[in-house]
Amino acid sequence: MTHLRTVSPRDGHSEATDVKQQTKTLLVWLGLIVAVLLLANLFNNSNKANPITYTEFREQVEADELNSAKTSTSVELEVHPSHVNITYERDDAEVKVVAPATDELYTLLESHGVQYKVEPEDDGVFFQIAMMWLPVLLIVAVMIMFMRQMQAGGGKAMSFGKSKARLLNEHQQKVTFKDVAGIEEAREEVEEIIDFLRDTRKYMRVGGRIPKGVLLMGPPGTGKTLLARAIAGEAGVAFFSISGSDFVEMFVGVGASRVRDLFEQGKKNAPCIIFIDEIDAVGRHRGAGLGGGHDEREQTLNQLLVEMDGFEGNDGVILVAATNRPDVLDPALLRPGRFDRRIVVGLPDVRGREAILSVHTRKVPLGDDVELNSIARGTPGFSGADLENLVNEAALFAARCNRDRVLHGDFDHARDKVMMGAERKSAYVSHAERKITAWHEAGHTLVAALLPSGTVDPIHKVTIIPRGRALGVTHFLPEQDKLSYDQNNAAGIIAVSLGGRIAEEIEFEGLKSTGAGNDLSKSSEIARKMVCEWGMSDRLGPITFGREDSEPFLGRDIQRPQNYSEATARAIDDEVHRIVTDQYKRARKLLEDNYAALARIANALIEREVLDAAEVADLIADRQLGPFEKRRPLTSRVEDSREAAGESRVEPPRATGFPVPDPG
Repeated sequence: MTHLRTVSPRDGHSEATDVKQQTKTLLVWLGLIVAVLLLANLFNNSNKANPITYTEFREQVEADELNSAKTSTSVELEVHPSHVNITYERDDAEVKVVAPATDELYTLLESHGVQYKVEPEDDGVFFQIAMMWLPVLLIVAVMIMFMRQMQAGGGKAMSFGKSKARLLNEHQQKVTFKDVAGIEEAREEVEEIIDFLRDTRKYMRVGGRIPKGVLLMGPPGTGKTLLARAIAGEAGVAFFSISGSDFVEMFVGVGASRVRDLFEQGKKNAPCIIFIDEIDAVGRHRGAGLGGGHDEREQTLNQLLVEMDGFEGNDGVILVAATNRPDVLDPALLRPGRFDRRIVVGLPDVRGREAILSVHTRKVPLGDDVELNSIARGTPGFSGADLENLVNEAALFAARCNRDRVLHGDFDHARDKVMMGAERKSAYVSHAERKITAWHEAGHTLVAALLPSGTVDPIHKVTIIPRGRALGVTHFLPEQDKLSYDQNNAAGIIAVSLGGRIAEEIEFEGLKSTGAGNDLSKSSEIARKMVCEWGMSDRLGPITFGREDSEPFLGRDIQRPQNYSEATARAIDDEVHRIVTDQYKRARKLLEDNYAALARIANALIEREVLDAAEVADLIADRQLGPFEKRRPLTSRVEDSREAAGESRVEPPRATGFPVPDPG
C-alpha cells in the first residue's frame, strides 16, 4: 500500500518549527541584501566625480590651468577604443571628462605642458556592473526560494487552498474495533464497509456496490469519532481525516479549493476513506441564517456535493462523516448517492454501558467489591464519554485516598460528582438559608416519594451540601433505561418541581425565595411542551403548535414560526396555566397531609446534610435512623486515609465562600 506521506502526532509541531526556521532564514537573507545595498551605495558615493564637458576641459588646458610647471595636477587617461576617460583633481575635487579617442587630444596636452599618464582599459567596469545587478539578483533568488518553500509545505501562506486533511495509516492508529463497545449495530454497519474494501469481488458478484458515503449521527459523546478512529485502524487502506471547520476561511473560494484538493488526493490513493468530523460546520442547509448564495460556506458545500456524486465519478473514495446535528444538514447532502447509509450512534443500554466500562477499566486495578453490572445499572443515560469520565474520576478519588485499587464506593462518589457536581463544603451558608434549603429539598423529596409508583424516577440521594451552583440537590436515579414518557410522568415531574416552593410556603408562612426559580422554569417548559409539542391537552387535542425546528443560523428559520391565531395562543397559555396550577394543588395537598414526614426529612437534612433513599423511606415511615457520624469535608477524609497509611497529615487551609441562591 502506498501513501502520500507519513504523519506523526508531532506533525503540527514540526510544521510550526519549519515556519519559524523559514522566517528566520528569510530575515537573514533580507539582512544580507540590505548590507550589500548599503556597501554599494557607499562605494558609489566614495567614487563620485564632478563631470565637465570636453569643451570646458580644452578651455582649461589652453589657459594653462593644468600646466605641470604651474600646478601639481596629474591627469590620468583611461583609453578605450572609442573614447578616453580623463580624470584629474582641481580645487580639491575630482574632475572627470570623456574625450574622443584621437591624436588631437595628446597634441593638445603636450603643447600646453600638461603631464599625463595613460592607463589601460580598467576591468572595474565589470565589477561596477556586477555591484549594480547583484542586489537585484539576490532579491529575485530569495523570492523564488521563499515561494517554492511556501508552495511545497501544506498549511503555509501560499498553500491556503490546499486541503488540511491528514493522511493516516494503520501503523499510526492504535484504536481498533476491540476498543469500541456499546454500539454493536453501528460497528457491524461499518465493518461491512471495511469488508467490502478488503474483498470487493464478494459484493460485485451479486451486483452490489459499496456505499459512497456513511453518516454517523448521534448525541455528543456516544463514540462517533472513536468509531471513525477504529475504521482508520482496521481499514487497511489510506485514511484521510479532516474537520468540517478546516474547509471554510475568510477568503472566497478557499473552501471549494480545499474540497477539490482533498478528493484529488483521495483519488490518487484509491481505495481510501475520507473522514470529515463535525460535517454540520460546512454542510448546513443552504439559505440558513442571514447568508445568501454567495456565502463562502455554501460555495464549499456546493463543491462537496459535486465531488461526492457529480458528473465525474469518484470510485474507490468512501466518505465517512460525523455530526450531532443531522437536522441542520442540507437535504441534497443526505440523499442516496451521497450518504447512502446513515448510522445512528445512540446512548448505550445497560449491557452497552457494562461493555464500555469493561473497556475503560482494562488498565484500572479494581477492588473485589466492584461490580461493573451494578455500576452500569446505576448510570442510565450516560454516554460513552460520560462513562470514561466516571472511571477516571473514581481512579483519581482512589489515588487521593492513597489506595492502590479502585473500590465500589469510589465509583459511587464519582457518579454523584458527575451527576450533581462537586461538593463545596467550604462554602459559607447561614443558618437561615440552610434551613430554607433543607425544607425546599424535603418538599421535592416527599412529593416524589408519595406519588404513585412509576410516576417519577426513584430518589437516589438528597443533600443540602452546596454542589456546583446549587445550595442543595435532590437527585433521582431511574431503575432502568426509559425511552419515552407518558402524560402521568410529565405531570409528576411538574408536581415534584413545585414541591420545593410549596414546602417553603408551608413552613415559612408564605415566604417565597429565589431558590425555586429553576424549578418554576422547568415546570413551565414541560407544561408548554405538553400542550404545544406532545398533544397532551384534552382541550386543544393532538395538535402541535409552532414547533421550533432549529436555532437561528443552525437551521432554516430565523425565529420560531407562529402558525396559529391569537385566540389559539390565549388557549395555549390558559392550558399551560391550568396544568401547572393543577399540579401545584396536587403537590400542596400531599405536603399538607404529610406535614410530619416533611418536618422529619427537613430536620434530618439539617442534622445529617445527606440522606439516601433508604433513610428517606425510614423517615416517611417514622422509623428510627441508624447512628450518624458527622460528615467532614472531603479533604479531611482524604487526609485520614493518608494518615492510616502511615503518612503525615497536613491540615488543609480553611476556605470561605458565598452562597448561591439556587437550591434544587
